[in-house]
Amino acid sequence: MELECAVQNYDWGKKGMASSVAQLIKSSSPELNIEQDKPYAELWMGTHVNGPSFIKGTKESLADYITKDSNSHVLGDKVKEIFGNTLPFLFKVLSIDKALSIQAHPAKAHAEDLYKLFPAVYKDPNHKPELAIALTPFQGLCGFRPVQEIGFHLKSIPELVALCDQTAVDDFLNCQGDAQVHLKKCFKSLLTFATTEGNSEIVAQQLIYFINRLSQMDNENREKLNANLFERLHKDFPGDIGCFGIYFFNYINLNPGEALYLGPNVPHAYLYGDCVECMACSDNVVRAGLTPKFKDVPTLIEMLSYDSQSYNKFEPKKIDEFSEVFQPPIKDFAVTKIQIPGSKSYKFVPVNSASIVIIIQGSVKIFDKVYKRGSVLFTPANTELAVTNLEEEKALIFQAFANV
Repeated sequence: MELECAVQNYDWGKKGMASSVAQLIKSSSPELNIEQDKPYAELWMGTHVNGPSFIKGTKESLADYITKDSNSHVLGDKVKEIFGNTLPFLFKVLSIDKALSIQAHPAKAHAEDLYKLFPAVYKDPNHKPELAIALTPFQGLCGFRPVQEIGFHLKSIPELVALCDQTAVDDFLNCQGDAQVHLKKCFKSLLTFATTEGNSEIVAQQLIYFINRLSQMDNENREKLNANLFERLHKDFPGDIGCFGIYFFNYINLNPGEALYLGPNVPHAYLYGDCVECMACSDNVVRAGLTPKFKDVPTLIEMLSYDSQSYNKFEPKKIDEFSEVFQPPIKDFAVTKIQIPGSKSYKFVPVNSASIVIIIQGSVKIFDKVYKRGSVLFTPANTELAVTNLEEEKALIFQAFANV
C-alpha cells in the first residue's frame, strides 16, 4: 500500500527544492506546491503520533490499519511477540542545512525512568538508537574524540579553557589513570558554567575572542582547528557553547551510501547534508548545545558514554549483487539498501516483519503498478516484492523493517 507521509518544516532544514525531502514529495505528488523560502527538514514514515502516515486513497492512518483484528498478520509474529501490536521503528529522510543540536538519547531503562519523573520533557518511555545513511556528502559529530585530540585542542584554545574548571582541565591533561573520569569532570564544568545564570555574556565574549583569533591564522593552523566549521556554527548559533563541541567530538564526513549508527548515550549532532534515517519509535532527546531549546545538563552529564576513540562508520552486510543490509545490534530496526541497474528486475528477500519502502531514485513497477521517485510503500511481513526498474539509470530503494 502506498502511504502519504508527514513533512516536518523545522528551521534547520534545507529550503524549497534544494531539499531532498521537497524533491521526493514533489516527484511522488506533482500537485503539491513547494515554497522556495520554506524549510523541508524531515519526511516521517511510520506511526509516531507527532507525524503519522496515512494510506493513500482510504486516508486511514497506518497505526489504525495495523491494529485492526483482521490485519493481525501484517506486523509478523516475532514483531508482535517482542513489541506488541505496534510498528517498532520510525523511518525518515532528513535534509539538513543548519546543524541539529548536540544531543544524546537514553537507554531503554533510563528512558522509562525519565518518562516517569519528567513526562512533560521526556514524552515516551522508549529508547532511540539511530542509523543514518548518507544520500549526499554528509557531516556530523559523533562520540568523544581520542584523548590526544581533545588534549591538543585544550592546549591550543585558551578561550575554551577559560570556560572550564582549570583544575579539571589540568587533571585531564596530566592524567595517568582513567581518562574518562577526568574528561567527564572537564566537560561537566564547561556545560555547567555555560548554563549558569549570568554567564552567557562571558561565553559569548570568549567565542568572539576565538573567532577573531581564527581570522588571523594561516591556513595550516586554521585547518588544524576546523576553523571553517567553527565559523559556520558560530554564524548560525552565536553565543552558543555548542560551537566548542567540535573540539570534544569526532568530526565525521560520510560519502553517499556510508552510515553512522548511534547507540544509547553517544553524544552526536548532524551538521549538514541529506540522509535516510531509521530509529526506534521515540522522540526522546537530551540536549547539550547548538540549540535554543531546553538543555538538561545534569541528566546529560551522567548518561553520556565517555569512551574517547575515533568513531568508525557502520558497515553493511552484502545480501546479493543488488542489495546490502545495515543491521544494528538492536531488534527495533534494520535497513536494506537496494540498487537495481537500468531495465533490470529484482526480487526483494522476504523479511519476517512489516516494512516501509521508499524509492529515492528512479521509477519502478511493482505488481503491475508504477511508482515514482518519492513513493513510500507499506508491506506486510513475509511479502515477496518483485521490482522492475523502468529507467536506464540505477534505481535506489531503501527498506526499513524490525530486526527480528
